[in-house]
Amino acid sequence: MPLNRRKFLKKSAVTGAGVALAGAAAAPGAEAAVVTGHGKPKPKPKRYALTVMGTTDLHGHVFNWDYFKDAEYQDAAGNAQGLARISTLVNAVRKEKGRGNTLLLDAGDTIQGTPLTYYYAKVDPITAKGGPVHPMAQAMNAIGYDAVALGNHEFNYGIETLRKFEQQCRFPLLGANALDAKTLKPAFPPYFMKTFHVKGAPPVKVAVLGLTNPGIAIWDKAYVQGKLVFPGLEEQAAKWVPKLRSMGADVVVVSAHSGSSGTSSYGDQVPYVENSAALVAQQVPGIDAILVGHAHVEIPELKVTNAKSGKTVVLSEPLAYAERLSLFDFELVFEKGRWSVESVAASVRNSNSVADDPKITKLLKDEHEVVVAYVNQVVGTATETLTTVEARYKDAPIIDLITKVQEDVVKAALAGTEYASLPVLSQASPFSRTSEIPAGDVTIRDLSSLYVYDNTLVAKLLTGAQVRAYLEFSAEYFVRTAAGAVVDVEKLTNAGNRPDYNYDYVSGLSYDIDIAQAAGSRIKNLSFDGAALDDAQQFVLAVNNYRANGGGAFPHVASAKELWAESTEIRTRIAEWVTAKGSLDPKEFASVDWKLTREGTPVF
Repeated sequence: MPLNRRKFLKKSAVTGAGVALAGAAAAPGAEAAVVTGHGKPKPKPKRYALTVMGTTDLHGHVFNWDYFKDAEYQDAAGNAQGLARISTLVNAVRKEKGRGNTLLLDAGDTIQGTPLTYYYAKVDPITAKGGPVHPMAQAMNAIGYDAVALGNHEFNYGIETLRKFEQQCRFPLLGANALDAKTLKPAFPPYFMKTFHVKGAPPVKVAVLGLTNPGIAIWDKAYVQGKLVFPGLEEQAAKWVPKLRSMGADVVVVSAHSGSSGTSSYGDQVPYVENSAALVAQQVPGIDAILVGHAHVEIPELKVTNAKSGKTVVLSEPLAYAERLSLFDFELVFEKGRWSVESVAASVRNSNSVADDPKITKLLKDEHEVVVAYVNQVVGTATETLTTVEARYKDAPIIDLITKVQEDVVKAALAGTEYASLPVLSQASPFSRTSEIPAGDVTIRDLSSLYVYDNTLVAKLLTGAQVRAYLEFSAEYFVRTAAGAVVDVEKLTNAGNRPDYNYDYVSGLSYDIDIAQAAGSRIKNLSFDGAALDDAQQFVLAVNNYRANGGGAFPHVASAKELWAESTEIRTRIAEWVTAKGSLDPKEFASVDWKLTREGTPVF
């Protein structure tokens, strides 16, 4: 999940020790011959230059196309996206360096994130008999990836879909810390080895160790519980790196679907660090470079000093969605009968500097057009424009649509059960700041832009006291603002760098959030059905699976009794609801459940 890393990079420290930032080391030139004491020139050592390229967090981006806006992708920074651009960059690097001197890796999160990937997981699934080849497998095979680490989002559609994708790839999906729950042996290949031939010298052996994220055990619990376990990156790297060295690896590169900040979004629910790439570099000797993923930030080069060996490990994280390509340029020298890494320099190349590779455009034109047609299907009509522009700090009808759909689905699911008489509350987050459902025709892409994640719905049993604690935790999202202070909406939210997707509305209640108060004592006038909330009363909370499994570390919800769960995406449920109604009228779902106040006075 995206987290802010600027603070970490400024301090250049991970958990207080041993990480140093430095400028790129200049690659040394070939050594001149040295004259020995007997007057004979000492032969200069053999050298070899190797380039490892890397992407991460592609999230189904093949083209520079925004399926939610039905237009070319563009942002204020001028970025471009897509594997078609990456292919052009890769071709250029291979031409510069010689294809036989390069390696192409990815650090995970490939098969989820756009309507393109959703379509080939759910609408025309790759798992069907005689089904299609996944567009990401087609593109990455054509570009010539050597190995890809598993990301947490690889598991979003279940293990069957992931295994089918794995079969379709002409490269291994690596996960040294994705273990079979019963045998505790790797369920995926832990590593990949490649031999590079050097004229007039022994070959260079490069090992790539793949590590994935321990948070999978929480975020995709429904799919992996009892089947797979995900121990920490540090402990598994410590196990495998010495093995790779003993197998003759001259260079060890880690592809890690884990950020570099040393922090976790899931509190203490899992005893392993979510963003531990720099900790791996610091704690495990024998690693030369780490391709970093998961955090969706750009780190051209980060140098970490290994605490045991004193050697420098170079990290790089290219920007997500194929916006950047990382390059690790290695200089090796052959001395005393072995190759050793003399220097590593990392940098990034920008996808906006090149055009799409026509080979990739031609290859996936049909799949792209099918998905464009799919998302532009009209499923209903909106009576007015609905937008998320102010949804972070005002109760917006567009978010009420999500909570209403979830509430209706859960009520129907629990009908006839012992829990049917309990009141249903519903949770939703403002995922996007730019989503809009226009007045008039409503398409699948309009609704998809509102709910960008492939979350599914869960029903949990909570008490009034637990709901109150849940709301207090959610309200920590707001920056404390004194009663007389000017309110700047751009600085009002994301306290403690909390992302928007970890702020929740809860429908079915009425409450104020007093942002003049300290975190933990902000929820005021909390009531249900016109009366003050009874702490002992039981409620059903309709909640997405990410939150239900502990994502965001909200209190009580992960440990609460689960009453019901399903595998249909919430996005699909919204489309079904709108299709059945035919009309999207805020009168049928909107209500003002909460507002921001300061000492009793509304902020807006």
